[in-house]
Amino acid sequence: MENSKSSLIPHKYFIALLIFTTILCLSLVAPANLNLMHLLVLNKPKVKIVDASANSQQQVAEFKTAMEATLNEQLKRQSLLSAAPSSFNGKVIYEIKQKGNKKVIALTFDDGPWKKTTQQTLDILKKNNIKATFFVVGSALQNNPQLGKQIIAEGHAIANHTWNHWYHFMNPQAAAMEIDRTTDLIYKVTGVKTNLFRPPGGHLSNGLVAHAKRNKYATLMWSADSRDFQRPAPATMVNTVLKNARPGGIVLLHDGGGDRTNTIKALPTIIAKLKQQGYSFVTIPELLELEEKK
Repeated sequence: MENSKSSLIPHKYFIALLIFTTILCLSLVAPANLNLMHLLVLNKPKVKIVDASANSQQQVAEFKTAMEATLNEQLKRQSLLSAAPSSFNGKVIYEIKQKGNKKVIALTFDDGPWKKTTQQTLDILKKNNIKATFFVVGSALQNNPQLGKQIIAEGHAIANHTWNHWYHFMNPQAAAMEIDRTTDLIYKVTGVKTNLFRPPGGHLSNGLVAHAKRNKYATLMWSADSRDFQRPAPATMVNTVLKNARPGGIVLLHDGGGDRTNTIKALPTIIAKLKQQGYSFVTIPELLELEEKK
């Protein structure tokens, strides 16, 4: 029995030596930064799983947010082209009297957009590198939305001239519908929310201006009436405008609401003559901004 028992000791040592040798070899072969316990599968490493779908959705959301911010900034800049400074809210304006030798004047066009004559008006303004202000009728804009978009796209100001162009007295509800419905459509079509308003026919006491004042619109009248609604000869129209033109003035013309053939014929000459007299052309918001700075 003693011989049998003594023979087991070398065997135990042999097994211990084999284990030690194996561990030593593994530790020499394994990278220095690798935990030996991982090799022995005593502590299984954790694998970080990246959810590609979630990551992609996050990137899309971030891109969408950035695009919305850019769009909002663009719309804000566009809106400034068709808005009066807050100091003019609720006021009725005929002209902005200029100090010094600064000769600026604003061309305004009412009753459009009309398919033929509004396009012709825009072409003339573009050719002369001039910006103007268009007081649009809601029902006309509904029929010609592309022209409304073009007005803004080409850097002009757009403004409210009621939905139906009615002259008669209106109760508060009717006046609100005429003005608010038009403002809403302008915003829907162009992305611009204007606070510029002009009452049809220049009527100040039929309920429309009262609503405009309550809702902080600037009511824009004019200082130089071309009388083109009477369809005078182009030369007569030119003389009428030039006779009444003055620095800080507002010129009333029409691009819709009837036969505007003579207005289209007179417009290039009106522009050329005013330029000869040293005038530069501004939109209504730009004209009001000059007064604000002054």
